[in-house]
Amino acid sequence: MPAAPATALHDRPAAPLCVGYSGGLDSTVLLHLLASSRPTEGLRAIHVHHGLHPDADRWTMHCEGVCAALGVELTVIRVKVAATGAGPEAAAREARHAAFASALGSDEVLALAHHRDDQAETFLLRALRASGPEGLAAMRRWRTFGRGRLWRPLLDIDRDALLAYAHAHGLAWIDDPSNADTAFDRNFLRTRVMPLLRERWPHASEALARSAALCEQADALLDDEDALALANVGLADPRCLSRMGLLALPESRRARVLRRWIDALGLPALPANGIERIEREILGARDDAEPVFQWHGAVVRAWRDLLFADVARAPLPADWHAEWDGRSPLALPDGDVLTLDGTAGFDTPLRVHARQGGERLMRAGRSHSHALKQVLQELGVPPWERERLPLLSDGAGELLAAGDLVHSAGFDAWLRGRGARLAWRRQGETHAATARDGN
Repeated sequence: MPAAPATALHDRPAAPLCVGYSGGLDSTVLLHLLASSRPTEGLRAIHVHHGLHPDADRWTMHCEGVCAALGVELTVIRVKVAATGAGPEAAAREARHAAFASALGSDEVLALAHHRDDQAETFLLRALRASGPEGLAAMRRWRTFGRGRLWRPLLDIDRDALLAYAHAHGLAWIDDPSNADTAFDRNFLRTRVMPLLRERWPHASEALARSAALCEQADALLDDEDALALANVGLADPRCLSRMGLLALPESRRARVLRRWIDALGLPALPANGIERIEREILGARDDAEPVFQWHGAVVRAWRDLLFADVARAPLPADWHAEWDGRSPLALPDGDVLTLDGTAGFDTPLRVHARQGGERLMRAGRSHSHALKQVLQELGVPPWERERLPLLSDGAGELLAAGDLVHSAGFDAWLRGRGARLAWRRQGETHAATARDGN
């Protein structure tokens, strides 16, 4: 029996384990290794049914039989793979990982069967996409994932050793015919490029995987400095950075800080040209410009010294309005909510509506009204917040409030007299993204 696969479990955690089980060679070996090395209590498997192949149901039945024989609980998750611009291979991977993340218990460890040849292929794919040290570090042995952690114990084991282990133990597995389709980049590397490299350099997979490990070490050294640089250019709202602070950083450091920031916000990874576009279109824009860069449902904007990133959100529809008595929260079309706290409700219902332009407001302590646009600019309210701003007007059409950012003199006195507060709660936000935080 080859000894190499068994040595892969040297850092097996004491936490409950969940194996991502496709039924293929790699995950079959991993499941057998884990089930054989300790009692199966605290070990379970998840099989994701993509429905992309006519034999998908038969594969599921195979996985059920293997798990039953090993005494391992199996959860089958059926997913629909949505078409994306990234291609079917990436879409299936995203659906699979989303299923794993949703099923993973608190502090549970997801074990995946990626091996050294997979790591070498990933390194080459990342290199062909012009990745830096972070990308070239390829797949990590350990990382946080969902509510728990992800573990790849086989990264130092090559596929030949897994195959030998499977034969020695009489294991049965599924061969997915799509793995031979060279229309997919990874399959092309696996079936056409890697054999050619090994013909000239027999240890090519080992060397490429080692390069990935060295890149991971280099990235770890850079990571601490990135964290410090991000803290130095950060503002009170974590979705905002100082443009001037970023521009003062060396270009290479700035790129790493931007990626770290986007990742910390939980936004989709930037596309290959994302940093270049932020540099060219956003960071260098005039202070009075309002540049925008969008990708995969996320957005980066700039205004004055602010660089802002968040999920892309639609503005309030221009023709939307609603009557509100303040007695219960008012849900807005964009997912935001208005609440009136500290009093039972308004004396008479008010009209809540989107900005139309040209609104004016009489503020406390002022002798005449001012254009709302001017007031919001003076307060440093960024354009992305203004376009979602709900307005409150009375029956005569007088503007009383713009969200919870500014009130008319009369409405302010009404709130103060009752110890009440108008609150505009933004969807998914814990901080108000206003320039007052950064100026």
